[in-house]
Amino acid sequence: MKWARVVPIVCIAVATVGAVAVPSQARPVFPEVIDLPTGIAPEGIAVGTGTEVFTGSLLTGQIYKGDLRTGVGGYLNDPADFESGRSALGMAYDARSDVLYVAGSVLGQAYVYDADTGDTIDVLQLTTAQPTFVNDVVVTREAAFFSDSFQSVIYRVPLTVRGLPTGTVDVLPLTGDFVFTEVPGDVNGNGIDATRDGSTLLLVNYATGMLYTVDPGTGLATEVDLGGDNMLLGDGIVLRGTTLYVVQNFLNIIGVWNLSTDLTSASRVENLTSSEFQVPTTAAVFGNGIYAVNGRFDVVYPGEPAEGVDFQIVRVVR
Repeated sequence: MKWARVVPIVCIAVATVGAVAVPSQARPVFPEVIDLPTGIAPEGIAVGTGTEVFTGSLLTGQIYKGDLRTGVGGYLNDPADFESGRSALGMAYDARSDVLYVAGSVLGQAYVYDADTGDTIDVLQLTTAQPTFVNDVVVTREAAFFSDSFQSVIYRVPLTVRGLPTGTVDVLPLTGDFVFTEVPGDVNGNGIDATRDGSTLLLVNYATGMLYTVDPGTGLATEVDLGGDNMLLGDGIVLRGTTLYVVQNFLNIIGVWNLSTDLTSASRVENLTSSEFQVPTTAAVFGNGIYAVNGRFDVVYPGEPAEGVDFQIVRVVR
């Protein structure tokens, strides 16, 4: 008789707990879509401290700071404070001094911003050569490295122990296997990342779909064997261990690649996608999610006015 009385009580308790837990589990902790200001025309993205996320405007150079958990955010700075023509493309966050490094496009510049206030800490003139298109950036312990899609080079900016520029810029010609297409307007070296120890850079060529390892001291590039596949239209890239995420923008996918431990070869594992993708450009990882910013290049040519166009950051599970 005791078991007959106890079992129903246990069943009721379990059922009650289940009824309470289901609605909680059904609610997403992080939104799948984060709406950005209309007309912002974003390109780059970076995750900061905690759930901070940053993107910026191709048109004005303004920096937007949001929260991955709440989806709420706003501009950090006023474009009226900027020099004419400033732009924001690829970006990387350095926690040592709470700063944001931003690639600056056709002016051949890069910018260092205070990640809390949006104040300009430094303007780096990477090159005066033309044409130029400073496109993406990765920060290691020793330096910030910027890609240039119109020049066969990488720019190395040595950093202090606090992660701030030392004031010098090294231009590293891309030598070895790197193939630069000479067609005017072709986007070449684009997404850039580095191994965790900073000993090797990875660079994707948007026009050819090839991937290269690059010596961060010399610029010597070695082609990675993709087994007959390619990363055509590869924009931003994110490296986590031996997994490489490649945003192939007009294809509306994020290719997931497994790299060999010696980084000499890579194979595609899967393609991540979302019905919310609208030409994603770059991506950043947080937790089990990868966040891609919609560039909307299907409706807005990069750098052209984007009044009335909606933009988003989209989360997919990795």
